[in-house]
Amino acid sequence: MAAAWRNCHRRQACLAPRTPACHQHRVTTGSGDNVAAASADSFARDWQALRADAQIQFAPLELPENPPPPGWLDDLLRFLGRILGPAAEPTLWILAAIAVGLIALVLWQVLAPMVEERRKAGEGQADAAPEWAPDTHEALALLEEADRLAAEGRYDEATHLLLQRSVGQIAAARPDLLDPSSTAREIAVMPALPEAARRAFAVIAERVERSLFALRNLSAEDWHAARAAYADFALAARREALAPA
Repeated sequence: MAAAWRNCHRRQACLAPRTPACHQHRVTTGSGDNVAAASADSFARDWQALRADAQIQFAPLELPENPPPPGWLDDLLRFLGRILGPAAEPTLWILAAIAVGLIALVLWQVLAPMVEERRKAGEGQADAAPEWAPDTHEALALLEEADRLAAEGRYDEATHLLLQRSVGQIAAARPDLLDPSSTAREIAVMPALPEAARRAFAVIAERVERSLFALRNLSAEDWHAARAAYADFALAARREALAPA
């Protein structure tokens, strides 16, 4: 009987609900409320300091009122509105476009002569520039060196040598014309160079570009064309001096 009573007591103890641990041990502190209150006070102080800064404007800006149109313009618009009716607004746009065109025409009449004078002055300076040609001795030495390369069948190197030395001669004579980024095509069309120089340089540069970018070796015909172009320009003064009177 005693054993049965003990077993029944154990079953009742096992079936009894257990209290959760968080309900058994509850600890509360007031630190969280204190931190929140301190943060709110700090924000309020910062906001008040910001509003007190005279360099920052919080008041809304007051935009100035647009001045009313002059009386004559108001009367004119009303008059046109009465006469034209619904077509008044398109007519005003057309008149405004005509006014802008007239202003542009007047400006062109005033500025065009000034632009033309500056253009003619620039052309006059270009025409007054002395005809440039490389030194005769330098040109003969260059042709002799290039001829040696061509005699060995090295037409690409001979033509390239003419181009390189020509650029060097131009840079020495007119250092204001060239910069490190100048290309052969740009040099060949420079107005400051004599026509004969541009023509010769264009022939030589075209052969060199073909050799470098078309991946095709130059022929003897290419070399002779480049050499003749350089010699016709560089030795023109020498031929004139040797020509019989």
